[in-house]
Amino acid sequence: MEDHYYRLSKEGAWGDQGDGTYVNPVLPGDYSDPDVIRVGENYYAISSTLHCSPGMAVLHSKDLVNWAMIGHVVDELTRIGPEYNYDRMNRYGRGVWAGAIRFHKDKYWVYFFTPDEGLFMSTAADPAGPWEPLHQVWAVSGWDDCCPFWDEDGQGYFVATNFADNYNIHLFKLSEDGRELLNDSDTIIHQYKGSEANKIYKINGFYYFFHSEVRLEEGVEVRVVMMLRSEHIYGPYEEKEIIHTHGKEIDREPNQGGLVQTASGDWYFISHQGMGGYDGRPLHLLPVTWIDGWPMIGSDTDDDGIGEMVWGGRKPINGHPPTVLSTYDDFDSVALEPYWEWNHQPRADKWSLTERPGYLRLHACRPIEKGNFFTVCNVITQRSFRTVHNAATVKLDIGGMADGQEAGLCHFAKTYCTIGVHQQNGTRVLKFDHAGSIEWGQVLTGSTLWLRSEWNIDGINRFEFSVDGVHYASFGYAYQLGWGNYRGDRIGLYSFNCESEQGYIDVGQFGYEVARSGE
Repeated sequence: MEDHYYRLSKEGAWGDQGDGTYVNPVLPGDYSDPDVIRVGENYYAISSTLHCSPGMAVLHSKDLVNWAMIGHVVDELTRIGPEYNYDRMNRYGRGVWAGAIRFHKDKYWVYFFTPDEGLFMSTAADPAGPWEPLHQVWAVSGWDDCCPFWDEDGQGYFVATNFADNYNIHLFKLSEDGRELLNDSDTIIHQYKGSEANKIYKINGFYYFFHSEVRLEEGVEVRVVMMLRSEHIYGPYEEKEIIHTHGKEIDREPNQGGLVQTASGDWYFISHQGMGGYDGRPLHLLPVTWIDGWPMIGSDTDDDGIGEMVWGGRKPINGHPPTVLSTYDDFDSVALEPYWEWNHQPRADKWSLTERPGYLRLHACRPIEKGNFFTVCNVITQRSFRTVHNAATVKLDIGGMADGQEAGLCHFAKTYCTIGVHQQNGTRVLKFDHAGSIEWGQVLTGSTLWLRSEWNIDGINRFEFSVDGVHYASFGYAYQLGWGNYRGDRIGLYSFNCESEQGYIDVGQFGYEVARSGE
C-alpha cells in the first residue's frame, strides 16, 4: 500500500489535518447521496435532503476536502407536492432522493426523483442560486437515482432505476432543452438486485455506467460498487467491480457518489457512507486509479484490481483553509443561512427575520396531531455532527409566550428529545420531554433563557439551561442520538401551542461548537 494512504484513523478525526493530509470522513455529518463536478478550479456537490426544506443541498469546495454549504436547488417543497406542506407533513424518509449535478451550456443542471411524485429538474447560472422554479419532467412513482449526460454531438441522455420493477436500469434520450424524456427511446441497459446510484460518464472514448447493487460475497449480502463500460452508449457492456465492500461495520459501504477529475488530471470518488448511526451518511473522499481502462476506487491491497476502502490520504490540492463547522448565528441577515433546513415545508406566516430585526421569531403553530412531535410545523434544524465534542447553545427571549405554548431546543430522528418551556396560566416552567416521558423543572420568572445541548462522539446527549448565560445546570437525563427515516439526528428549535395559535419566542443567538479534527 502506498505510504500516503492509511486505512485507520484516530477516533473522531475527520477532514483536513493541516499537514497536507486528510482523514475520512471529510464532513462528519449527514450529507447523503452526493454527486460532484468540477468547473474550472471549483468543485460543486449536491446532497439529498428528503423531507427537509429547502431541498437538495448544494456545496462548494476548492480542494475536495474542505466543503461549505452554499444553497439549495428546491426553494419550496410544495413545488413537488402537497404532502410536504406544514398541514400534512407526510413525507418522512421520502422526498428529495439522490440526484445528479452537471454543467452544460454554461448552466448548472440538477435532476432528481422523489419516490412518489416523479422526476424533477432545475437549472441555474450560479450553483449558489437562484435556481429556476422546479420543473416536473415526469409524474411517476417507483423510480430513483438518476443522471443526465450530454454527448459530443449535443444529444442528451438520461439514466435511472425503476426500483418498483425489479430494479431495471433504463436509458432514455433527453429533449434538446433537457426538460423532457423521449419515452420512445427507453432502453433497459442493466438489471441486478438492488441496482441504484446511477451515474453516466464518457472518458477517453468509452461510455461508463457507474452503479451499485446487492451481491452475495463470502456468504453475506453486501452492496458492491460496479462499472459498466462500452464503446457504444447502448452497449454491449463489460462489467467490473471497482471497490470491495465488506459490510457496514467494516468499511461503511461506500455507495452513492460520483467520479471527478482534478485540473492536474488526478481522479477521485466522493461518496457517502453510513452505519445507521446518528451522524447519518457522512461525506468521504477516496482516490481513484485507472488500470487497463477501469477505475479502481481506494487502494488495491491484494493486487486483484479491485479497490479497498481507505480512511485518508494526501489532499488533492493544498493551500485552502480547513472546513470550520462551528457556527454562530445572530440572525442579522436578511435570509437564513444555508445550513438551516425546516422539517417539511414551513408555514410562512409563522416565522420571521424582520418582525424584530436581529432575531428569528418563531410563532406558535398548532400541531396536526396533539402529542405527536413529528406533526409540529416550523421546526427549524441543522445536521448533528459526529466529533469528539459538540455543543449547541441558544439564547431565547420567551417574553412573548402564551398559555398552552411550548418552545425550546430539540433533537430528533426516529424518536425525539426536547428541553424547553411550557407556559400555562401565565406561569412558565422548564420541561424535558423524551418521546412522551416528561420531567418538569423550575418556574422561570425572567424573560431570557439559555438552552444548551452537548453530546460526545457516541451521540450521548445531555441538556443544560441557564437564566443568566453564565451558570448552567443539567436538566433531564442522557439521550442517545439516533437515526430514522433515512436521516441522521437533527438538532433544532420548535414552538407550538396545542390550545391556540398564540404566542412566540425570539431567538437571539444560536452558537454551534464542533471539535476540529483530532481535537
